[in-house]
Amino acid sequence: IVDYPTPINLNNMWNFGALAGICLGIQILTGVFLAMHYTPHVDYAFLSVEHIMRDVNYGWLLRYMHANGASMFLLVTYIHIARGLYYGSYKSPRGFLWGIGVVIFLLMMGTAFIGYVLPWGQMSFWGATVITNLVSAIPVIGTSIVEWLWGGFSVDNATLNRFFSLHYLLPFAIAAAVLLHIAECHREGSNNPLGIHSKDVDKVTFYPYFYVKDFFFFWCFLGLFSYFVFLDPNVLGHADNYIEANPMVTPAHIVPEWYFLPFYAILRSIPDKLGGVLAMFGSIAILALLPLLNTSNIRSSFFRPLHRQFFWLFIADVILLGWIGGCPVEDPYVLIGQLLAVYYFAYFLVILPGLGLLERVLLSHYLSSAK
Repeated sequence: IVDYPTPINLNNMWNFGALAGICLGIQILTGVFLAMHYTPHVDYAFLSVEHIMRDVNYGWLLRYMHANGASMFLLVTYIHIARGLYYGSYKSPRGFLWGIGVVIFLLMMGTAFIGYVLPWGQMSFWGATVITNLVSAIPVIGTSIVEWLWGGFSVDNATLNRFFSLHYLLPFAIAAAVLLHIAECHREGSNNPLGIHSKDVDKVTFYPYFYVKDFFFFWCFLGLFSYFVFLDPNVLGHADNYIEANPMVTPAHIVPEWYFLPFYAILRSIPDKLGGVLAMFGSIAILALLPLLNTSNIRSSFFRPLHRQFFWLFIADVILLGWIGGCPVEDPYVLIGQLLAVYYFAYFLVILPGLGLLERVLLSHYLSSAK
């Protein structure tokens, strides 16, 4: 923290990695205290959450910090990933560093999903039923895996106990992966907005120059976080999740939390169940292949005007996928979702490799004409 040589030209987009670490700390601390009062049993889980809200001293604060902290954690992480995509932070020699980040992201998604089940509201129960049922699409062994996940033949008490145990364990696995991520970042050195090799850019020590920027951004983040915790704590949740889970009553429209909606939209855009599952998991796993898919010799989009346009189209595509994920499964939303899903995968599989090759051709043509 003190002596780390930091590129002198880092901008504010490099603050979100530190913010993500702060969010992880908040989630672990509030989660530990919530676990002291939570009861992982289908008959008492919902009531224990109400007990935390009403009877535990500052239990409402712990619960709202934890619930909204998950949204803030994913929001900060999405911006952190977008920054990596824009500035080419996945290119050599940071491929391993990027891969660790993708693993952290997958662990976060899994932790957030099983955590959403624990309050045992209507959306918790039916969300768990729908998402875990997707595994049954795997040929031959799918049904057996689902029954193993459930601990029986439906989402019930055994499922809740397993999810609670995993939800308590996984954040510490995330913390270990984050330490490895930071260690690898320090070994390779930070990327920078110009994409210059770390050995060729001027550097200063992290302290006292850059911790001030992180500290300032922390207070800005705290203001946003405080708004949701104190003034609008339930706006990011679904109304049906404030009703106790009832296996006999299916909600009119089952949707996950907002941070899952883009991937949920990709899942729904494929009419085949197995194809939808593969597309959903592939939309996350494809991030790990970026060091291989990008053929450009230029790291930063600062020097890639064509890529900048496609990148912002990609960001708009993801936001629209999030909107589609919350819409009913009917026309025209299904068709729009399919078109958006096509562009999502085309960005990684066609546009990025194609732009790199096009840039090479244009560069060689420019050099030959200059001679």
